[in-house]
Amino acid sequence: MTIVEIAALLVAVAFAVLVGYLVPVLMQVRKTVAESEQLLSKMNAEIPGLVAELRSMSQNLNDVTNQARDGVEHAAVLLHAVGEVGESVQHVHNVVRGSSGTLLSNVVSMVAGFKAATKVVRERMRQEGGTHNGG
Repeated sequence: MTIVEIAALLVAVAFAVLVGYLVPVLMQVRKTVAESEQLLSKMNAEIPGLVAELRSMSQNLNDVTNQARDGVEHAAVLLHAVGEVGESVQHVHNVVRGSSGTLLSNVVSMVAGFKAATKVVRERMRQEGGTHNGG
């Protein structure tokens, strides 16, 4: 055998070994591609439904957020009104407390004036009674 024949034989053996390794690898690649195609077709079938559900859920979440925002705005208006009522009650309380203090001092002044007037009337009545009795 010549060197060319030996080299050709080695190339043939190497090619046979390469083919021996490549056949199982190519068969596995073919199975993987088939499974990938099945997965992609399944995803193509299911993804539109999932996207529709996500859109619906997003819309519901937006609606709930808007309702919550409206509720917070109404609560803010209500709390503002309650605060104004509280301020009005405080103002009325201060007026009543201030006027009751004034009213109380007026009543005390009137009672003191009535006592003084009664005392003066009694003294004059005694004086007049003493003048009529004694004269």
